[in-house]
Amino acid sequence: MQGGTGARVADWVRTHIPSGLAGAAFWLALQFCVLVGLSRLPGEFGKFFGVVEFFVGVALVVVGVALAVQLVRKHMLWSLRNKLVVTYLLIGVAPVVLFATLVLISAYIAAGQFAIHLADSRLQSEVEQMSAENGHRADFLALVMNGNLPGPAAGPSTTSESVRGTDGERFKLHSTTTTYVDGARVATGTNGDSNTPFGLPLWAANLHGGEFHGMVIDGGKLYLVALNQQRLHDKRMFTVVDSMSVNSTLMDMVAAGLGRAVLFPLRIENSDETTQSGGFKRESRARTLEKAEEGHGAGGPIEGGGEVRGVNLADIRVRFLSTVAMTEWDTGAPYGVAIEVDSRPSLLYRQLFGGSLGGIVTSVIRLFLIVLCVVFALIELLALWMAIRLSKTITASVSDLYQATQQIDKGSLSHRIGVERTDQLAELSRSFNKMAESLERLIEEQKEKERLQNEISIAQEVQANLFPHHISNLKTLELHGVCRPARSVSGDYYDFLVFHEEAHNGHARRETGVGIAIGDISGKGISAALLMATLHSAVRAYRFASEELVYSESVVDGLMSSRDGRGGDCDELFHSPGRILSLLNRHLYRSTQPEKYATLFLAHYDVESSLMTYSNAGQLPPLVLGRDGAVRRLDQGGTVVGLMDGMRYEEGRVQMQPGDIMVAYSDGVTEPENDFGEFGEERMIEVIRRYRDQPLHVISTQVMHALDAWIGAAEQPDDITLVLARQM
Repeated sequence: MQGGTGARVADWVRTHIPSGLAGAAFWLALQFCVLVGLSRLPGEFGKFFGVVEFFVGVALVVVGVALAVQLVRKHMLWSLRNKLVVTYLLIGVAPVVLFATLVLISAYIAAGQFAIHLADSRLQSEVEQMSAENGHRADFLALVMNGNLPGPAAGPSTTSESVRGTDGERFKLHSTTTTYVDGARVATGTNGDSNTPFGLPLWAANLHGGEFHGMVIDGGKLYLVALNQQRLHDKRMFTVVDSMSVNSTLMDMVAAGLGRAVLFPLRIENSDETTQSGGFKRESRARTLEKAEEGHGAGGPIEGGGEVRGVNLADIRVRFLSTVAMTEWDTGAPYGVAIEVDSRPSLLYRQLFGGSLGGIVTSVIRLFLIVLCVVFALIELLALWMAIRLSKTITASVSDLYQATQQIDKGSLSHRIGVERTDQLAELSRSFNKMAESLERLIEEQKEKERLQNEISIAQEVQANLFPHHISNLKTLELHGVCRPARSVSGDYYDFLVFHEEAHNGHARRETGVGIAIGDISGKGISAALLMATLHSAVRAYRFASEELVYSESVVDGLMSSRDGRGGDCDELFHSPGRILSLLNRHLYRSTQPEKYATLFLAHYDVESSLMTYSNAGQLPPLVLGRDGAVRRLDQGGTVVGLMDGMRYEEGRVQMQPGDIMVAYSDGVTEPENDFGEFGEERMIEVIRRYRDQPLHVISTQVMHALDAWIGAAEQPDDITLVLARQM
């Protein structure tokens, strides 16, 4: 029972729980949820499960990313359309987005830097104006101190008020002028004025060049200071300092037309090469702003102006933080002070171009830019439309090809793709249609070829049945033959026809002789095989026809038992191979085409006398290899059969001696070539002599092995036929 429940649970898990990455993600997510609960336990157990939860979470993220990539590749990117869309986004849209992002970031930074530059320029302009006024004041007071002009020898500190304007706005700025002789303040006057730094530091008691102007910090407060020095006639150093407290009024002037400007009275170390805008050292801008907002070392930020609303959605806030140059009043060390400007692109654009924004030229330029943006947008839309059309064309062609391959795979070779376009994809579809048509035709041709091959196989089987299968050796003669076609069927021919005496008085039939035939048909292949079958049938027909004719005459004349011991099989016709060749020549000449002919060797061997009578019609002369090494050629006869009518053929006779081997062969045995020339008759004779005492089938096998070694990997050039007969 428990086993059945476990099997059902296992089946449910296999059915409902995914495998692979999905299964791993499922089990990790399940474990992560369990560990989230266990990590809430108090004490060491909770800490331990918290650590395990972290590692399981990392593994879950890794497996989740791999699973997402797999799903995207398997489902989203399997379709060519989706691949082209992603490719278009990566190639066409992604660079545009990145370039636009880079341009926007660069524009934001440039706008912020420009806003900082304007604020710094206004501060520097105010300091330079103070320096110019203080220089004139110092010249006048120096004349008074030297007695060249009537007036007091020294005056107290004075406070002046000036009106500055930016973009039509007016700001009342208060500055204080203080005089020093050899570093000592003259006429203490308003020593506690908030516009004046505390005293004259040592570094400013004797300046190189006699002039200094800029922003200083003293006691955590910022001032604009212009300092001019002159040497009096009595060699004393006369110093005039004009100073102004950096307050909200001054920052209102700085922020006029920009938005909001904030100075943070905080010393920031500059880089080795101090520039006007300064630089941070070992501190990030975020940390600097954080210190500044905390009021580190000062009374707090000094703010001017106010936040301005944007004119449209594109008119975003440009909030930028940088530094301006500042000097510590007590030591003269250069530092930087943090400044932040909060502006809008429209304000900065107005500050950049000023009054040139109006007029017909500006309107034309603005209209031109608007038209250019519209044209670019239309071109982008046109490019997008063309990309979609091209993508649709490509994917449609690929889809048609895919559907067509599916139909071809199912066996529907008549399926064709409808083509209406004239592009390369259309040519690809047409090529597929041509391929499908060719494939259909090739399959039909293959079927026809297979049918012909089956018929050739049947013809090969029929031809194989024409050759002797079971050779009964005579008591005085051992026979063997082999034929190996160069193609499926052979144009070579050989046959053994054994003759018997007629059975009488209850005695068994006795062999009286054998007819040996070997021939070679002109050409190769089916036509040669058909002519070979005709020749085989004709030879057999003449043999049986003559047997029947002579047998009938013997019965009529009552001569059946007086045939001089030659047997009742009546083989007198085959005692004359020349006559048979004449009849065959007439038959083939009248029944075949003029260019068709055959070479043929016919021989009759008599058992009693061991005499072989033969006639050779153009066949390579068979050889009789004697035991003593002599070689006799059986070359008596005439020309080929079937080429000319009315031919006569001579006959020859050879007395077979014990151990003699008759070798009859076709040109396929001696004519194969390699780099060393033809195989040749001598090599064949050498192989036969080497194995002459072996059975005849061993001798023929060795000859075939030698031929194969001689031919090598090349194709067999011609049909090979070998007939062996050995006198016992």
